Amino acid sequence: MSFTHSPRRLPADTMPALRLVPQPASANVHGDVFGGWVMSHVDIVGSIPASQRANGRAVTIAVNSFTFRQPVLIGDLLSFYAKIVREGRTSITVNVEVFAQRMGMAADVVKVTEATLTFVATDENRTPRPLPPVGENSAAASSSATGPQKRIQP
Repeated sequence: MSFTHSPRRLPADTMPALRLVPQPASANVHGDVFGGWVMSHVDIVGSIPASQRANGRAVTIAVNSFTFRQPVLIGDLLSFYAKIVREGRTSITVNVEVFAQRMGMAADVVKVTEATLTFVATDENRTPRPLPPVGENSAAASSSATGPQKRIQP
């Protein structure tokens, strides 16, 4: 999966983890969607590959970066993409990018948000646990690396 910095279209080599259209209840009086609404969806989307790689519970421990590049408007069709970019012994770092198709039009696509979040795999007592080997989790086998603090190349 390759993320572009100034897209004119959605990434073609991957499927979005989530697509949705913000509603008026999620916006301020000027029609801009609240940043916190976007942040909550970014956290949910980031947790998907993290939980798959952890083969169970993974909790957010850090929002390493979060940039709002363009406003999100009522009527935008938002596409959220997530990719694991780093793994530690118990942690998983995920990049999330959000693209808006303005008023649902495929011809007008802008990157509105990008973020990097870190998740930690936890056990039933909610304490950190080591990530399972990649072979034990087929969903992670094609997109993750093993070993402590290994960087995954895009």
